[in-house]
Amino acid sequence: MTSPLLFGDRGQTLPIYIWLTVILLFAALAFFAFAQAASARNGAQSAADAAALAAAQDSRDELIEGLTGAIGTDDDWLDWLDGDKFEGAGASAAADRLAAENDSTVQGGAQPTVVNGFPGYRVAIETRYTVGESIIPGTESRHATAHAIAVIQPRCDFDPAADPEKPVELDCDGEIVDIDPGDFDPDDLPDASVLFSVHLAE
Repeated sequence: MTSPLLFGDRGQTLPIYIWLTVILLFAALAFFAFAQAASARNGAQSAADAAALAAAQDSRDELIEGLTGAIGTDDDWLDWLDGDKFEGAGASAAADRLAAENDSTVQGGAQPTVVNGFPGYRVAIETRYTVGESIIPGTESRHATAHAIAVIQPRCDFDPAADPEKPVELDCDGEIVDIDPGDFDPDDLPDASVLFSVHLAE
């Protein structure tokens, strides 16, 4: 004969199992919601990083173009190696392109800035996609945002007393680049990354 106490125990434990199941289900849904938000934030930051770097790289290309045109024709061509003689006309468009490739939109264009003496750009973006539906109200219409700053850092040193009309030796973080303004060939210039580094400031 089965003891009635067993049925009594089962009757008491059933609500506990139900509550535990509900709690575990809620915890799983909450974890999923936070994972969704974290994924959206990471995507937004990646888009902002890419857009800021694109803006800075576009201005680095402008620096290389200006330096190439100045060597042999402008006695102040060494000033281009300071890394700040660009206008940045194409920076915002470059940032827009990279943001779009990451399904995001730049807010307010690429903003010129200076960090630790190095020129660069601050870019803020908003994702075109939303966090998505979750147990947290409003996430289905919420877009992730992020910002990033990229700077252009000169890499080359030279003798301050160097005559810009004579051959000049550049020391670009250990890589020696010789430039003769009197016999200059644009192919003599190394890759842009040798003369200027572009990197995120934060």
